[in-house]
Amino acid sequence: MTVSRFGVSIEQDLLNSFDQYVSDNRFSNRSQAVRHLINKNMVESKWQCNNTVAGSITLFYDPHKRELLNRISEIQENYIDEILSAQRFMLAPDKCLEIVAVKGIASRLTELSDQLISIKGLQHGKLTMTRAD
Repeated sequence: MTVSRFGVSIEQDLLNSFDQYVSDNRFSNRSQAVRHLINKNMVESKWQCNNTVAGSITLFYDPHKRELLNRISEIQENYIDEILSAQRFMLAPDKCLEIVAVKGIASRLTELSDQLISIKGLQHGKLTMTRAD
């Protein structure tokens, strides 16, 4: 891949904040951080454009809550075309981490995620998406 160079004019306080961002995120240099931010912006714009994306939905819950497990299964059945796989990890007797790998139209994955994350009794949930093209 060909690399192009370009110059950027930026206020000193903004540059200081950017350098802190580079350091905090352990980028090897500013260029790597700029590439990351541009790619992140492109991915997020694809979510809004309803392109095909891939990602994961992370769920954290108490597996002893039978109704919660039933509701997760019911919702997942309605998105069988988008769900690639799901895996549960028992972290403790009352703590389960479930990771659902997904691929599809961004709005559909967001809809799935919103339904799962809003289940009563779920302790935490998060959707992460990236470009799939």
